[in-house]
Amino acid sequence: MASIEMKSIVKKYGDGFPAVNDVSLDIADGEFMILVGPSGCGKSTLLRMIVGLEDITSGDMVIGGKRVNDLAPRERNLSMVFQNYALYPHLTVFENIAFPLRLSKVDDAEVQKRVNEAADVLELHEHLERKPANLSGGQRQRVAMGRAIVRQAEAFLFDEPLSNLDAKLRGQMRTEISRLQRRLGITTVYVTHDQTEAMTLGDRVCVLRKGKIQQVASPRELYEQPVNLFVAGFIGSPPMNFLPATLDDRTLTTPFGQIELDERRAAAVAGRDVLLVGIRPEYFEDASLVDEAKRPLGSVFTARVDVTEWLGDSQFAYIPYEAPEEIRAQLRDLSRELDAEELRTQAIVSIDATSRIREGRDAEFWLDSRKVHVFDPASGENLTRDAEAGAELTRMAAQDREEQVADAQGSISERSNSAA
Repeated sequence: MASIEMKSIVKKYGDGFPAVNDVSLDIADGEFMILVGPSGCGKSTLLRMIVGLEDITSGDMVIGGKRVNDLAPRERNLSMVFQNYALYPHLTVFENIAFPLRLSKVDDAEVQKRVNEAADVLELHEHLERKPANLSGGQRQRVAMGRAIVRQAEAFLFDEPLSNLDAKLRGQMRTEISRLQRRLGITTVYVTHDQTEAMTLGDRVCVLRKGKIQQVASPRELYEQPVNLFVAGFIGSPPMNFLPATLDDRTLTTPFGQIELDERRAAAVAGRDVLLVGIRPEYFEDASLVDEAKRPLGSVFTARVDVTEWLGDSQFAYIPYEAPEEIRAQLRDLSRELDAEELRTQAIVSIDATSRIREGRDAEFWLDSRKVHVFDPASGENLTRDAEAGAELTRMAAQDREEQVADAQGSISERSNSAA
């Protein structure tokens, strides 16, 4: 196992475009790091530079304390699992898993031992004599993971490994990958554009946009304390609502009425006229279902519901709103961070499944004003982010993960001793 350090990494292609632009990131020994972002953000290019499949234009890639910029992929002792599995169709599962060991001239007894150990971990014993064409997508992905395990590499690298699987199988494989990483305690870098994978798998998540790092934090910190408009809008499904607002002392005036800010948040946004308020769908509720003791902690407003979607355990309500055109025009002029879609004129609200709110009717909603975020539309900065609270969330997540890994490895040790 090894740590991975990226120091001011830049990747430019022939036309001079920086696919990766001054990325510095430290991945600890044994950490599970997720690289996430929209298509073209540079996440796969960064992964390929770690493994050595892409040259580095400038900067240093350090693995296990050793600069590896000039080392070939086979000299870096890293295992990569690809999106398309990269299995040999004419070989059995056993031989596909054993392939990197055969290349390294490992003796037959050691090959047999390592392949059987990997098959135990991945529950592949009954499939060892089958060909890839006779396996399901999930089984093929486990074979690809088995081939990575037997190399006893210093780190695992995953390049969108689940994107070819259906939704149910992706959920199962996420669990298997997470369990495997905890058991092995190996440094892992995982690239995805799927935020569900990003939020459920990693110790920390690195959000990339246009080749630059936007934020590196635990999944919970990203969700609760996003650093800017891009992270706030990218993380979360349905996405965060962004509403235009004007400020008067401690009061924000939005299309849904007034929101009173606490002293800390009011101080953070003081002196600004036009702002963007970020509100996650679950910060709303059907006002008729809110406990009376809780109501003073938020704001109540009335709005007409356009569409509802019932999801079983909850439902979404879509609420159109109007903002003064002069404010919208000012926001369009100011904002370099928002796409036109994010300056939409409807809010998505997540409410309890028992709510009796109906389409085409006015309804009363309660908004938890303690949780709203306020953004500077010019810079995209989250003005009300509590950096100290966010860092504590990430520290707690790291501690929890260390305990999970220790428990998993302890369990493996106990089984090994019993077997002996």
